[in-house]
Amino acid sequence: MSASIADTPLTIAGHTFGSRLIIGTGKYTSFDVMKRCHEASGAEMVTVAVRRLDLSARGEASMMHWIDTGKMKLLPNTAGCYTAEDAIRTCHLAEELGMSKWVKLEVLGDEKTLFPDVEETLKAAKVLVKEGFTVLPYTTDDVITARKLQDIGCVAVMPLAAPIGSGLGIRNPHNIRLIREIAKVPVIVDAGVGTASDASIAMELGSDGVLMNTAVALARDPVRMARAMRLAVEAGREAFLAGRIPRKAYASASSPLEGMID
Repeated sequence: MSASIADTPLTIAGHTFGSRLIIGTGKYTSFDVMKRCHEASGAEMVTVAVRRLDLSARGEASMMHWIDTGKMKLLPNTAGCYTAEDAIRTCHLAEELGMSKWVKLEVLGDEKTLFPDVEETLKAAKVLVKEGFTVLPYTTDDVITARKLQDIGCVAVMPLAAPIGSGLGIRNPHNIRLIREIAKVPVIVDAGVGTASDASIAMELGSDGVLMNTAVALARDPVRMARAMRLAVEAGREAFLAGRIPRKAYASASSPLEGMID
């Protein structure tokens, strides 16, 4: 029998997902490409930036027409908000539009780096949780902030890997490990993934999932990249559960010398 750890499905706020990949809706060349990427990714949750929706669009001109809500759970996103008040208002709008009371809380503090404003994020999270929203907050890769968000009642924590859309991959793997160590809710790495190996590394660190958008939408072949990300997340999870070998400073022969015939 294998000594690897038995896997359990990703469960957030009592909802179980077969995929550990969450995908976005922005920057695609067309809604048709977006839909095909969603299908290739196998994702079961999709983020939608509420403030960037064209609420006047109807039929095929509307982004929502191209999202299969029978297969994918909507996660309205407060992208573009720079204050707690704006983020809370955006969540209320998403609810009024009948999208979902599940929200990806994103309160930015800087236009250049798009790093989250921790103080405003915590402020918004407290209000939204009290109002009955299911909150998944985008945050810094800081274990203290992650603990505070968890204690407020957020159902997951979503530390950044690197600045949004940068494709730099995980800059601080040690911090992700620390967050995973203290977290009692799922840890979903968000922002900065550039290619399949980044997604795999995030999962090998013990993350429960990965959220991405730009890495797929702006790839030379978005549909193929979506498929690669799906496989990378699965492979990274398998590697984490299997347990990697220890790192050593020197070589260790694959074929031991003991028992060899002279």
